[in-house]
Amino acid sequence: MPDAKKSVGRDRRRVAAEQAYELSYFKRKHKLTEEQARKIIKEAGNSREKANALAEKVKKA
Repeated sequence: MPDAKKSVGRDRRRVAAEQAYELSYFKRKHKLTEEQARKIIKEAGNSREKANALAEKVKKA
């Protein structure tokens, strides 16, 4: 693993739920509560695609 974090690009396909800004963005994007967002991300793992799909299902329900 490189020492310089800048030399490693971000993986936008993953959700970093432990990062406050990621959680904030996800819940704002899908108009969810923090609890709902955490539950969805936990269920989907860190896959952004799966998390977005689950969030759409929650919004429709």
